[in-house]
Amino acid sequence: PVLGAMVNVPKLRNTFCPSKKCQRHTKHKVSQYKTGKANMYRQGRRRYDNKQKGYGGQTKPVFHKKKKETKKIVLRLECDKCGHKSHLVLKRAKHFELGAKKKGPALYG
Repeated sequence: PVLGAMVNVPKLRNTFCPSKKCQRHTKHKVSQYKTGKANMYRQGRRRYDNKQKGYGGQTKPVFHKKKKETKKIVLRLECDKCGHKSHLVLKRAKHFELGAKKKGPALYG
């Protein structure tokens, strides 16, 4: 697979809705999944902050050996009928477009 390839996904997609209300193929609104803002009061964060308190410097390893230069694209699908939301993981790509016009063969040059 070519990693540098552009991925273009339409804004509407007809796919299976797994919710109890639908259980059939329906139209889904497509958007790109983004991670939410980290909550300061979740258990892992509280534990980390408590461990960092006082003397002794950095207590847990800090990751430096980053090798991946792309992230996997995750689509968030929302059913038009019942509003059920699900995720779909795509391949890795450097460029991702949502609902862009398809380029004809003459425009590639």
